[in-house]
Amino acid sequence: MTRASTAGGAMSLVAGILTATALCAVAVFTVVGAGCEDPGSYERRGGVLELVNGCVSREDLPVRAKHEAPSRQDPPHRFDGSGQRSPEVDS
Repeated sequence: MTRASTAGGAMSLVAGILTATALCAVAVFTVVGAGCEDPGSYERRGGVLELVNGCVSREDLPVRAKHEAPSRQDPPHRFDGSGQRSPEVDS
């Protein structure tokens, strides 16, 4: 019985090592095939750390829509239980 559990443990170990090796090979292939000659560097400019040069340009980054901040004239809202928000009324 001990032999069967040892063989099962060895197979799990070998499977884990093969999986890790395959994932490392895919990662190396991805980096080599990225086609980026200049990986860029980080430089401090005006107290901020910036990535200078590299393969990522401003157009590659997603743009988030700017959300408008509520104006100070809008009254606060409360949940009234109907699924609708209603303005708070000072009592």
